[in-house]
Amino acid sequence: MRTWAYERKFVMPVRPLPQNPSLVHLKYQAKDLLKDHAARDPRVAQRIREFHPRFDSASDADIFESRLSLSDAQLAIAREHGFPSWAKLKRHIEKPTLVDQLNLPHHERIEDVHFRRAVDLLDAGDVERLRAHLKEYPNLVHQHMVFEGGNYFRNPTLLEFAAENPVRHGTLPASIVQIAKVILDAGADYEARNEALGLVSTGMVPRKCRVQIPLIDLLCEYGADPNSALRAAALHGEFDAVNALLAHGGRMNLSIAAALGRIEEARQLLPTADSNERHLALTLAAMFGYVEIVRMLLDAGEDANRYNPIGAHSHSTPLHQAALAGHADVVRLLVERGARFDIKDILWQGTPADWAQHGGKTEVEAYLRDPPKSTPSERCTSSRQQS
Repeated sequence: MRTWAYERKFVMPVRPLPQNPSLVHLKYQAKDLLKDHAARDPRVAQRIREFHPRFDSASDADIFESRLSLSDAQLAIAREHGFPSWAKLKRHIEKPTLVDQLNLPHHERIEDVHFRRAVDLLDAGDVERLRAHLKEYPNLVHQHMVFEGGNYFRNPTLLEFAAENPVRHGTLPASIVQIAKVILDAGADYEARNEALGLVSTGMVPRKCRVQIPLIDLLCEYGADPNSALRAAALHGEFDAVNALLAHGGRMNLSIAAALGRIEEARQLLPTADSNERHLALTLAAMFGYVEIVRMLLDAGEDANRYNPIGAHSHSTPLHQAALAGHADVVRLLVERGARFDIKDILWQGTPADWAQHGGKTEVEAYLRDPPKSTPSERCTSSRQQS
């Protein structure tokens, strides 16, 4: 596995283009999307909700009742492959340049020589030379690179490279906190600070290099909003980062309480949480195995068969996530409450049992391959009818 592989996956992973992509084949994909939309396939509704900005908060019914044009379908297909528009996808295929070499780590795709020099100095941990370089080229700190074909890190500034997320080298220089401070002192803007905070808070490399919390502290001291990174950190199970963000003023809500397994706080927050927050809380509680919080949310009316919310592993259901992690008690509860074990995820067309197999969770896989013929609630209903 290449060290620069994408690390974060808090949105539905994009479908990577093949080595020699065909625009004709992609046009057929758009036409197939239209056919599946006409057939009212709920998996297609989820794809459209994720990848067409006009439908990001629409219900399945709203999506199916809306007229979808070929250009709408092409936009969704382009975004599903990590491109902001069909025109950008078309240019990538027909007129590729260095930045389009998706097999290269991001720093090797940079065409601007001064920006590339800044990234090289950052990677080398050379604080003084980076400081001098930014003094000579002060606009670099505000400049954005454009990377297409991925589900994040599409428009980063220099500061975001300090997070090593996506992974490029697999490590960070010992001076990375000082490096980040140099860039911040050079005038990195508010949005860049927030983006960097999100990347650091979800990053495996900063955590392994023991600089995740110092970088979070630094970015928050320079005005980054801790709330901007909380949800992503929770979705990635970066709980030290979550607690650090809360300490810097991040707001506790139902989904964060669910991710942390804080049952009493979740119970107190449930009555005032909106439907979106409850939906996300069920996803997180199922992912991390907090069966009592899952039970609480199901008792409150959450649907065990909904795909997870946009931006939260939305290609799968809570049962997929619980099965992958091997949370047998959560899996059984979801099935008992009516979760369907035949629903396939959107990307790989796998059932929850397939996900359990992929995760090496043999007990859960066996249960899902041969589940109870009826749930306890169905058995109770049947006995009442017989009596």
